Amino acid sequence: MSKSRKPTSLSDIERRAVELDTIASVLPLERRDELAELLTDQDVETLKHLVNQGMGDNTLRALTSDLAYIEAWGLAATKKSLPWPAPEALLLKFVAHHLWDPEKRQNDPDHGMPADVDQLLRDQSFLKSTGPHAPDTVRRRLASWSTLTKWRGLDGAFASPALKQAIRLAVRAVPRPRRRKSAKAVTGDILAKLLATCESESLRDLRDRAILMVAFASGGRRRSEIAGLRKEQLSIEALIEVEDGPPLPSLAIHLGRTKTTSGEEDDIVYLTGRPVMALNAWMSAAKIESGSVFRGIGRWGTVSRRALDPQSINAIIKQRVEMAGLEPGEFSAHGLRSGYLTEAANRGIPLPEVMEQSRHRSVQQASDYYNNAARRSGRAARLFT
Repeated sequence: MSKSRKPTSLSDIERRAVELDTIASVLPLERRDELAELLTDQDVETLKHLVNQGMGDNTLRALTSDLAYIEAWGLAATKKSLPWPAPEALLLKFVAHHLWDPEKRQNDPDHGMPADVDQLLRDQSFLKSTGPHAPDTVRRRLASWSTLTKWRGLDGAFASPALKQAIRLAVRAVPRPRRRKSAKAVTGDILAKLLATCESESLRDLRDRAILMVAFASGGRRRSEIAGLRKEQLSIEALIEVEDGPPLPSLAIHLGRTKTTSGEEDDIVYLTGRPVMALNAWMSAAKIESGSVFRGIGRWGTVSRRALDPQSINAIIKQRVEMAGLEPGEFSAHGLRSGYLTEAANRGIPLPEVMEQSRHRSVQQASDYYNNAARRSGRAARLFT
């Protein structure tokens, strides 16, 4: 049986903060001090072990975020330390607190997450939106919980028929439309508006212009790939001859490990023309000769040695969206990825050619954008015009 959590001494928190610092280069932690207080010694050891196992950066970030949330929820819901392995009853409680029916809650305030648990999580900034969680979020956190349990050498009740049934019934009771990561795609016309906000030769405009162009033109690269881009991944290619103008500069980006690759194969995407010029202009102005390509810029125009984190890439996109007079809530960094595919579909570029650049592994996922483009312009959609 789990015991109540003992008061954590300041020295314990400081020690864990130092240990978290040892993996910060691989696993950026924006809330290090808060996590040092929330996570246990064994939690930190588990994360360090996963880093040493070579697990991908994005996977580690997700595991750390999910672990912090689960620990915070466990303390708020049970007033006790999270037990390892978690009993089936606790997993079912997690589902009940996160997948609930808003209509039933109107007549039954005890339905779903209790108000005191909700408030505690909000006070710690773990909860921001209202309403039940998305089923995919709950499944992912349970999967992370299961993974962390296995890495501790323990078995859990995550394959329990009762747990699977509870999730299935909860999802069926409250159907939710599936939403894309970015409500709107950053297509060519939107991209032009964003680029128009960074036309000066200031360091910030040069950097943001390069981020927008490179992220879009390289196949809609993920924000983590843009944030982690290093000069050593770039190689100059032969000029591209064109009929109606001077040759265009070209370079290759060697992607290394990505969300869908192990890094063992040399995945390459190419940039040609304006994106290459924008990237070169930024690196020249910022005097970047090695290391991280996209970096922070200080108050007095000093370029940091440290790379931007993925969240900063997203914040930059939203800032440029707002400067362009658009609604920031409707766009995110993922909109560049969906926008690249949508724009390619609108221009009639063959899907296999586009997937070579976007590096999508799933034809079904990539083809959704093509199917939507065809439906929008097809006769069925124009039956009454």
